Amino acid sequence: MTQSTVATYPSLAGKTVIVTGGGSGIGESITRHFAEQGSRVGFLDISDEASNALGAELTEQGHTVKYVHCDVTDTDALRAAIGSIRNALGPIGVLVNNAAHDQRHKLEDVTPEYWDERIAINIKHQFFASQAVVDDMKQLGGGSIINMGSTSWMIGNGGMACYTASKSAVLGLSRSLARDLGEFNIRVNSIAPGWIMTQRQKDLWLTPEGEKDIFKNQCLKRFLVPEDIARPVLFFASDESAACTNQAYVVDGGWT
Repeated sequence: MTQSTVATYPSLAGKTVIVTGGGSGIGESITRHFAEQGSRVGFLDISDEASNALGAELTEQGHTVKYVHCDVTDTDALRAAIGSIRNALGPIGVLVNNAAHDQRHKLEDVTPEYWDERIAINIKHQFFASQAVVDDMKQLGGGSIINMGSTSWMIGNGGMACYTASKSAVLGLSRSLARDLGEFNIRVNSIAPGWIMTQRQKDLWLTPEGEKDIFKNQCLKRFLVPEDIARPVLFFASDESAACTNQAYVVDGGWT
């Protein structure tokens, strides 16, 4: 897949976008796609090497991007990072809450501290990042918040109860925010990816058995890739989806 095959959304040109976890994997693809739409893209991550390289590459290509190192589990740091992007790129019209961590864990190994950490990265930051951009979107006359969920809880994956619990909560958070913010023309939707073949997934989790499961359970008999998520993110961020809010969109090749 190349950029020439991706739809162009004129409403995204010049718009300030924030992507959390935007330096690698699905987030990197989302960051790239917004930059190629002509958006001003601020992205947050904790992986400096990959994120700095991405920022330098996109800047060299003539795009307007800003990388800010941020641990999204630190709410004060998250607010400061969003403020830094606002100061550099202008009021935020699109927020993509993408940062997450799908670390596997055994039930008996989970401590209260580990539980709180997983919740903080997978769902808590989505609320506080949304809270931090609402005034910008009101000022602009509207905006789009896109929260990344997961189909893991829908299909009943085991071995990561903290992750599946927090990702199922994304649906409730998104629907509640959509109701609260609709009067301001701020749209809130969630996207639930299936098993997307990022390099991390290939390195850590993909096994011959897992590959068989993919081709058995997906209607589409191919690996899903980060661009498969970036494309609908662009749609929900753009004016083409101006009447779409309070929706949960599944991108899993037909598994669920």
